[in-house]
Amino acid sequence: MSGAQVSRLSGGRLHLNHGPIDIVFQAFGESAAVAAAEMRAVERFRGVLEEMVEELPLLRRKVEEGSGAAAPDGKIARAMVEAVSPHARVFVTPMAAVAGAVADAVLGAAAGPGLLRAYANNGGDAALWLAPGEAMRVAIGETRDQAIIRADDPVRGVATSGWRGRSHSLGIADAVTVLARNAAAADVAATLIANAVDLPESGKVTRVAACEIDPDSDLGEKIVTQRVEPLSSTEVAEALTRGVRKAETMRRQGLIHAAVLYLGERHAVVGGVSMLNLETCNG
Repeated sequence: MSGAQVSRLSGGRLHLNHGPIDIVFQAFGESAAVAAAEMRAVERFRGVLEEMVEELPLLRRKVEEGSGAAAPDGKIARAMVEAVSPHARVFVTPMAAVAGAVADAVLGAAAGPGLLRAYANNGGDAALWLAPGEAMRVAIGETRDQAIIRADDPVRGVATSGWRGRSHSLGIADAVTVLARNAAAADVAATLIANAVDLPESGKVTRVAACEIDPDSDLGEKIVTQRVEPLSSTEVAEALTRGVRKAETMRRQGLIHAAVLYLGERHAVVGGVSMLNLETCNG
């Protein structure tokens, strides 16, 4: 594996890549403040992968409710465990929050005086920073839908999951985007809601053990989705309903603020949509 790579993209964005970590970082504000923020982001990013590798065996274990297992040492690893702990009644490992937790860490290090807005987008799971009075437009799902997050909104993390994404899914959602208090919380919630969008007995869904696709997967022998044939409108509605129930439960528990679930030609919205000003561009 090559070392950490830092490059400049169009529009002044920074591209930070090291193995599976692939972050786009951008800050807005006073030029000196932006330059300092970029330096802090790069400095924090360079040590992230090494910090986590030693704790991977622990981070790939299922979180057990009320477990007295040893806590990890690293700050990012601890954030991952914290994000998944409220969901310990279902199968989940801290790896479900890894992309979001890394985004939170890089952005947290970068934020500082003189900035207006900043984000760290780690493969679609993004941490946000907003000065008072500022706002940021974020993409929802893999569509043209967008939401505007304002500084006084209780959202600083956006994450998307689904069976078509880079991670394995137990469900059949094309995409589930979650808005939550930080990127780690949004990351694990999106994963679990996407898992819940499902037709467990359907012959139209091809599934395979995760370890057959990736021997190192934290999902082990869990059966994940590999292919979904075209579904009827009734099947789509049934699968989405399962996901909506999961998302509503998380919203009532205060674990998420909103979620948008996509399957086929349909989508469903859960949570404080008016508060978050969801702008649906595809009707």
